[in-house]
Amino acid sequence: MPDQPLFESLEGLRGAGKSTIAPLLAAARGAVLVATVPPFYQPLRRQVDMRENVEARMCFYLSALFTAADEIKRNLAAGTPVVVESYFARCLATHHAFGTQLGVTLPPSLPQPATYQLVCTEGERRRRLAERSKPVSRWDVLGEEVADRITDAYAQFPMHQVDTTGLSPDQVVQAILDTEN
Repeated sequence: MPDQPLFESLEGLRGAGKSTIAPLLAAARGAVLVATVPPFYQPLRRQVDMRENVEARMCFYLSALFTAADEIKRNLAAGTPVVVESYFARCLATHHAFGTQLGVTLPPSLPQPATYQLVCTEGERRRRLAERSKPVSRWDVLGEEVADRITDAYAQFPMHQVDTTGLSPDQVVQAILDTEN
């Protein structure tokens, strides 16, 4: 559809650059950055993440994403471009790698983003993770243990791959801006 505002999602493993690049991309596009775990979900997020039930965790994150999808739809309908740090691909790929037994069919009415999978060398990703000051959850540790399975699960989703290795955040944003959608 011509003149349809852009909807873009960043995907990738922890340390690939999603949280750094998302606000920069939103600023470059004149887009709103929509949190895919809305603020009012945050207290419950901490509680869910302390538990070990992968299906309950997946359902929680799906609920947050469907709630965010409503905000995304409202912004797009108003003509405002949207950027998200991750979307359904991350939730489904990650929980599949974690071993969920749930099958999920997403409704076709969901907004469909142009998706960029941020990747970098394993050494650079580990260096970035080591420089972080935020706490590491049991799910983060599990995500590292199954990183190859998460990457394999991402293959089912159409994405433009963007290698962030050795690039400044501004260079990564430019690489995304130069990508044909």
